[in-house]
Amino acid sequence: MRHFLSLVDTSSQELNELLNLAVRLKIEWQRGGNEPLLAGKVLAMVFQKPSLRTRVSFDMAMRHLAGDALYLSPNEIGLGKRESIADISRVLSGYVDGIMARVFEHKHILELAHHASVPVINGLSDYNHPCQALADVLTILESFDHLVDLNVAFIGDGNNVATSLLFACARLGMNFTIASPEGYDLPQDVLGCAKEMASETGISIKTERDPKEAVKGAHVIYTDTWVSMGQEEETKQRESVFKPYQVNSELVSRADTTAIVLHCLPAHRGQEITDDVADGPQSRIFLQAENRMHAQKAVLVTLMG
Repeated sequence: MRHFLSLVDTSSQELNELLNLAVRLKIEWQRGGNEPLLAGKVLAMVFQKPSLRTRVSFDMAMRHLAGDALYLSPNEIGLGKRESIADISRVLSGYVDGIMARVFEHKHILELAHHASVPVINGLSDYNHPCQALADVLTILESFDHLVDLNVAFIGDGNNVATSLLFACARLGMNFTIASPEGYDLPQDVLGCAKEMASETGISIKTERDPKEAVKGAHVIYTDTWVSMGQEEETKQRESVFKPYQVNSELVSRADTTAIVLHCLPAHRGQEITDDVADGPQSRIFLQAENRMHAQKAVLVTLMG
């Protein structure tokens, strides 16, 4: 691995190695602290979109590993506006040991990586969110002690989070079902790519309209906000269309009795998820948020160690 941009570019073996490393680093941290594997290393964190979890989890991951993180706000860089992405990438490569970028358009992360001489990590793009998916899988593994043949149901918009979750399932042997309203499906190229990846693991990939059908036999129920950053003008329309896709106790009761509930946060409680589910015994939402830090440690050590 030279960069971490999409799980399409990450083989099943590489993904399993990252997962195993994340488990080891988390246990090590819980037992007293991580080894200084990134001592003297600096990660530049480039943000076009603000974030609580992405900023803090990467910053703390670097600190735990004895490295440092440099936060660069949207106003400080103006990615592709004040200066070309190619020039920014080359300049940062001369200063730091790695670049994490949270961007609107996936082409921007690809351009950063193309011109960088240091590793580039996708902290989120409109195409996918591989760091989130790695944390998701770590959380599922901790909950069930295995991954193969588990059933994952994503309820809601076929967005970047759903894309990375699907790719993770395809690489690691988990069956995937998504329930989305018409017009909000996963893109066909994403489904096609995932089916090619799934040919190695033999998982099933299903698309549904009815969320009640999607969660039948599910071990994992996953949801995300109905209105992502940059879609604010669609708020009223999306709230109306997605109302039947709320993850509530009635929907959860239709899944496997061992099912866990995941959400990448931030959550709009009372919309895509209810309080009783988000705070209930089947929720792993806050463990999942913590696992962003541990999963990303594995990425950082692999690329920068």
